[in-house]
Amino acid sequence: MVKVIASSVRKGNVLEVDGHLCSVLSAESFFPGKGTPTTQIDMRRISDGVKVTQRYKTTEQVERAYVEDRDYTYLYQDGEQYVFMNPETYDQIPVDSDVVGDMAAYLQEGMKVSLSVFEDKAVAIELPQRITLEVVETEPVTKGQTASSSYKPAILSNGVRSAVPPHIGVGTRIVVMTADGSYVERAKD
Repeated sequence: MVKVIASSVRKGNVLEVDGHLCSVLSAESFFPGKGTPTTQIDMRRISDGVKVTQRYKTTEQVERAYVEDRDYTYLYQDGEQYVFMNPETYDQIPVDSDVVGDMAAYLQEGMKVSLSVFEDKAVAIELPQRITLEVVETEPVTKGQTASSSYKPAILSNGVRSAVPPHIGVGTRIVVMTADGSYVERAKD
């Protein structure tokens, strides 16, 4: 175990809290005008899946569990589990759907991901920051609206809703952020 300050904790880290391993879902620091800066960490206990929220002073020490981050390739979904393969050893590892969570919508066959592995069990997943998807449903292109700051709703090929600029039409491939599904740019392929 390694001690780190609470403000340096990021999503996907694994902490040991009260003897339980917890995967960090989100970490947010608050800096009020008066008073002590705090960091609120939302976590999921790995053993039973219970969500836990803790608040720490930003300089307080927390126990970070030693997990090994390894690169894997996504293969397929098998019921409630997602199967990944180690590209060097070709070993396959099943990952529970509660570990993948809402990232499941962005998984694509052959995608390279980083899995945090603790005692041969995946406890957290990190996808590439950006992926390319196709717009399957949106309002028609509006003539003359090329530099408008207003975005229109769109449904992407993975079923996720996003907001796209007015000049993007159905069939256009776009790059989105996997963290929140937000539009980045038109794909260059």
